[in-house]
Amino acid sequence: MPASVEFWFEFASSYSYLSVMRIEEEAEKRGVQVVWRPFLLGPAFKAHVWNTSPFKVYPLKAKYMWRDMERRSTALGIAFNRPPPDKMDSFPQFTVMAARMAIIGLEQAWGKDFCRRVCQTEWVDCANIAEKALLENLAIKSGAPQEILKLANHPNNKLKLRDQTAHAAKLDIFGAPSFIVGEELFWGDDRLEDALDWAAKL
Repeated sequence: MPASVEFWFEFASSYSYLSVMRIEEEAEKRGVQVVWRPFLLGPAFKAHVWNTSPFKVYPLKAKYMWRDMERRSTALGIAFNRPPPDKMDSFPQFTVMAARMAIIGLEQAWGKDFCRRVCQTEWVDCANIAEKALLENLAIKSGAPQEILKLANHPNNKLKLRDQTAHAAKLDIFGAPSFIVGEELFWGDDRLEDALDWAAKL
């Protein structure tokens, strides 16, 4: 079996966007399999006594992050638009429904395309991915069944996301994106290649 990397990502994370858009291509170059793991960062923040994103807690860090995203996306050739001032208050976005849909999609063939569509809608179009109708449309375009909203809201599916988020905490994941290779944790989009190279050597 090919070596594998667990890819833990959060739709609210700007750096997760960069990894979502390029991880499969980079993994294919190395013959590494990617296991996609959407989760919610909120519980991790609360564990560190943060009520919101650290980018809101530390304005200078946020200022750096936005400029770094502009530099890094340009270098990687990935489209990115910083949210305009009138939409800045909505970031980080509410991503529970997107993650619930991703849980379903990643068990089927349409999940990865859906994740990329969601990320592009959020980080290129600067749209509100908390809107259920928008997510439903993106999911159906990716190949989801018409009843995707009902499926996403099923108690069993909600539990899957809660369990996956709890498992991330057990793995000591504190940010996104994160990559797990065996017992090794790599954090940040700029560690994506390191994680894949590590897996390729196993």
